Amino acid sequence: MPFSLHIDTAVSWRGGQSQVLLTVMGLRARGHRAVLVAHPGGELARRAQEGHDLIRLAPLHEVDFAAALKLSRVLRDLKPPIVHAHDPHAVSMTAMALSMMGREKRPAMVVARRVDFHLKKNSFSRWKYKAADCVVCSSNAIRAMVIDDGIPEDRAVTVYEGVDVDRIVAIPPADVHAELWLPPRAPVVGNVAALVAHKGQRYLIESVPAIVHALPDVQVLIFGEGELRPQLQRQIKTLGLEHNVRLVGFQPNVLALIKSLDVFVMSSITEGLGTSILDAMAASKAVVATEAGGMPEVIEHGVTGLVVPVQKPAAMAEAILRLLNDASLRSRMGQAGLERVRARFSVERMVDETLAVYERVVGTRPAAGNGHLPLAD
Repeated sequence: MPFSLHIDTAVSWRGGQSQVLLTVMGLRARGHRAVLVAHPGGELARRAQEGHDLIRLAPLHEVDFAAALKLSRVLRDLKPPIVHAHDPHAVSMTAMALSMMGREKRPAMVVARRVDFHLKKNSFSRWKYKAADCVVCSSNAIRAMVIDDGIPEDRAVTVYEGVDVDRIVAIPPADVHAELWLPPRAPVVGNVAALVAHKGQRYLIESVPAIVHALPDVQVLIFGEGELRPQLQRQIKTLGLEHNVRLVGFQPNVLALIKSLDVFVMSSITEGLGTSILDAMAASKAVVATEAGGMPEVIEHGVTGLVVPVQKPAAMAEAILRLLNDASLRSRMGQAGLERVRARFSVERMVDETLAVYERVVGTRPAAGNGHLPLAD
């Protein structure tokens, strides 16, 4: 496999951009050339700028012919056998660029799908996804959804996202009480996610009064930024939770702070897989998460964490309290979570399985009939 070209158009830094960078760096570590096309002003380009093979290019909107023309020229010049589009605007730009190449030999188009939202049903969306040789889904839940939306089964595969387990394990824990001025010895619950509707932080906040009733000094920390910050802040004030719930924003040392949490919570309404859960499990934290999207594929209920229904604050409060009141259970689940993420959700496995997709797409290996890639032993 000579090399692949990867496209991500996002300005912000979220789980998807982390996965792109891990994929590119993992491929390079294996001796494969991996060219990255990223937003000129984006965080991904900034973090990748010390490396080689970085092209700063992104569309201004979904149908940007000028950007697509520039990409088509890049593809003509570099002639990568694989182009991997990692977000919806990247899919649009790539499909348009390929259509501009005429009768030239075109690269195979691989599309990443990391969200459990249905594909749009308009004609442009159907056209651009029809151009994909393979849709790589980050969970079986997403794979089922894209097949339901019309992607042929043999063109949809599941490759679980991964995290750098050894790096996370090696990070020294930070003292969350000292760094964030929390009451000494107060139990601490944490959530890491963008402050957007589908992450469901409003339901986590709704669960807190029941937790406070049992543990008055509990501290709930919500890491991240987003459009819902004012709304969530009002909710906290309305419920009288200013002393128990804090929107702490973006923290550059969030992984070190996660290591000082007692319980990690994901309250999402929809979720592709949940890389923040993988981070928490690699940090040996017991997890409470909703049954949204691919999260039940990550958490082994009752072994590595607890899975609760979506949008059910009472069930979430009950699960959080169960863990906060049982240090031994938290410890056992944290250790089991680390073992599970190391075995099934490592970045090494993710890169290996991505390479297997590339090999199949370019025809060096037959595609699996069920659309799944075998897990390496």
